[in-house]
Amino acid sequence: MTSTVRQTTQSGSVRSPGRWLALAVLVLAVLLVAVDATVLGLATPFLSEDLQPTGTQLLWIGDVYSFIIAGLLVSMGSLGDRIGRKKLLLIGAVAFGAVSVLNAYATSPEMMILARALLGVAGATLMPSTLALIRNIFHDPKERSLAVGIWGAAASAGAAVGPVVGGFLLENFWWGSVFLINLPVMAVLVLVGIKLLPESRDPNPGPWDLISVGLSLIGIVSIVYAVKETAVHGFRFDIAAAAVTGLAALYWFARRQLTLDSPLLDMRLFHHRGFSGAVLADLLTILGLSGLVFFLSQFLQLVQMRSPLEAGLIELPAAIGAVGAGLLAGHLARRASVRSAVSSGLTAVGLALAACTAITASTGVVALGIALFIGGVGAGLAFTVTADVILSSVPKEQAGAASAVSETAYELGAALGIALLGSIVTGIYRGFTAPPGIPAEAAASAHDSLGGAVESAKDLPQDQGAAMLSAAQDAFTDGFQTAAAIGAAVLFATAVAAWFMLRGQKLEEGLEHP
Repeated sequence: MTSTVRQTTQSGSVRSPGRWLALAVLVLAVLLVAVDATVLGLATPFLSEDLQPTGTQLLWIGDVYSFIIAGLLVSMGSLGDRIGRKKLLLIGAVAFGAVSVLNAYATSPEMMILARALLGVAGATLMPSTLALIRNIFHDPKERSLAVGIWGAAASAGAAVGPVVGGFLLENFWWGSVFLINLPVMAVLVLVGIKLLPESRDPNPGPWDLISVGLSLIGIVSIVYAVKETAVHGFRFDIAAAAVTGLAALYWFARRQLTLDSPLLDMRLFHHRGFSGAVLADLLTILGLSGLVFFLSQFLQLVQMRSPLEAGLIELPAAIGAVGAGLLAGHLARRASVRSAVSSGLTAVGLALAACTAITASTGVVALGIALFIGGVGAGLAFTVTADVILSSVPKEQAGAASAVSETAYELGAALGIALLGSIVTGIYRGFTAPPGIPAEAAASAHDSLGGAVESAKDLPQDQGAAMLSAAQDAFTDGFQTAAAIGAAVLFATAVAAWFMLRGQKLEEGLEHP
């Protein structure tokens, strides 16, 4: 690995004392990418005031980062297998830092959209490389389970810590500061990573198929776009066309992989029941948790009228639960079984969503904290064990492609959770009846979003504003409760499916030769 003194185990497998420091470097990368996915949400009002984007431009500023990451993960995982995962990670880290500056100092909506898209390209190089390097650094499966747990905890914690970091920065600095925090972290990652990270690649990779890269990007971006746009605007012809385009591209991608000698993604992996079950559980775990945290953030700020920082702190139990469960996940899966660990995790996320069916404007911090903690524990348990199963199902040479599948499931789960549950919340919310006497313009703004209702209420006489805001908040709460109930049902059903699909699946026990 480096000049560091190495230790040789009884089985002949080599272990370096620097492997845990190397893991710390990888965790920095995943933590930052996860924080960046959620930190912008709180900055949107400030960014809107400064850059004055249209409604459509604002949606693209918020979404294009996750679109591009989701669309390029499989391609970048495969590229890392070919050119070297360390090389790709360090190139991506430098690019992530440089593009963060472009984001911070964007002077127009168009420049901001481009900068967010480029940040997504850089982010896509980081995520699969980190998990693939873990697969190659840790040869003891028990140590690897702990390492994957720490990695998964960082991914879960980053998403939950984003609002806290964003809240603090926005209360003390300008909106660009949420991007500039990336620079010192990426500098540490590059400087320490050069010294500590080992290089690993597929020794016989074959060519990188650019047609497959394009099909993967078009397919996933089109599908995620169609789902998100349907949630916002309802069904339209252009959205249906995007969905059909995406499905056709993914079908062509899958067929093409089966004909290539060196595919970007070995589709035969999905014939393995355990691999497919792990990917499904991975996707739906994040779907449930991301939908819960996203809409709860709005509920705390716009129904309970809390500050961004206060809302972020209330959501911290989810991160604490995810970190604790992630660290123990491998041990629990070996003591009990993989399927019981994953099914229990999915059930816990379902219980957290079910608890939200009783949420009201007067629900206290303790009750919210308990529900979020249970959801975080469930997500940390299920996400970590499934990531371990996915990594263990493939040879080390294909670690990049396999970890990209895990990451793609994560990104798609996050997008679909917000979009699908969002369509339920939005549909119910927009059906509320504005009190009589409210001007048409104010009523239209209020029906557009709860944020619009809060702003419109400020411009109305006090009694009218309070009545309209109360009606809007009640409608949002009803929508959130309904979405939570449906999400809980999906998670409970997935827990049952995982119990059967992961039957007989075990985490590796013995040491392997590097």
